[in-house]
Amino acid sequence: MAEVMEQTAAAEQRLKDVIPPIEWPALEPDIDAIHRLKAERNAVILAHNYQTPEIFHGVADIVGDSLALARRAAETDADVIVQAGVHFMAETSKLLCPEKTVLIPDLAAGCSLAESITAADVRALRERHPGVPVVTYVNTSAAVKAESDICVTSGNAVAVVESLGVDRVIFLPDEYLAHYVALQTDVQIIAWQGHCEVHERFTGDEIRAYRQAHDDLMVIAHPECPPDVLDAADQVGSTAQMIHAVKTRQPRRVLMVTECSMSDNVAAEVPEVEFVRPCNLCPHMKRITLPKIRQALEQLAPRVEIDSGVADRARQAVTRMLAV
Repeated sequence: MAEVMEQTAAAEQRLKDVIPPIEWPALEPDIDAIHRLKAERNAVILAHNYQTPEIFHGVADIVGDSLALARRAAETDADVIVQAGVHFMAETSKLLCPEKTVLIPDLAAGCSLAESITAADVRALRERHPGVPVVTYVNTSAAVKAESDICVTSGNAVAVVESLGVDRVIFLPDEYLAHYVALQTDVQIIAWQGHCEVHERFTGDEIRAYRQAHDDLMVIAHPECPPDVLDAADQVGSTAQMIHAVKTRQPRRVLMVTECSMSDNVAAEVPEVEFVRPCNLCPHMKRITLPKIRQALEQLAPRVEIDSGVADRARQAVTRMLAV
């Protein structure tokens, strides 16, 4: 036990203001085992910003939003990638690293937004709007990406749409992100009615109530939120842009209108900022746990595989985004 405590001391120090000390002894054995298994397997762990702090700060090698993880997955020289996120993220890593073993610790870690649209839906939209480019959010399956012309993230959506040089695009599947992009560009947006089950629960009235309860509150919202929430916010941005705003502006109090664990992860890095936390949790992200990551590394399973024909076409849509 003393050896385990020594190996995990750095992570414990980072998380001392986020995870109660009484919980740490239960986390240490898995954290220690995961670090040893990563070395044995030549593995890296990619953790999305919505992962819990003990994963994000305790065992992850690469952290960030969807775009950051996609880029870094393509750069890593590891043999094994463990995706601490949801299934579509693991598929994106596999698209960019087809020769690597990509693991998702829980195959049921899905996404309400990704499941709101199918490849057949995209084909039907193409028939309805012939010649109009299909721009697809990365929060989609590989099969949907394969039917698309180019992918986007919440951080680069406007730039990618404008890079196409067209008057109209089909923008899938997030209705609220499509609405936000439409406000930032003259390109006509044909939207789909998909939603994130976490972000769609926030309301503008809720945000205004927090403002009344807390002085000097800075509100930063993710563009997957409904329009009335974005209207009530001081700033709108991707998860990476939200984190950058907090770290650079150092507000006295901040409300990050997104998945709750992200506030925990940022708070561990900027303890001087007070976080007001409307806690909407993603049930799919929370399927990923330390014991499941440990088991995935021990068994090298579950593995993410994609049909080669689908993968080739989906990869083109992702690499076109990365080029922009």
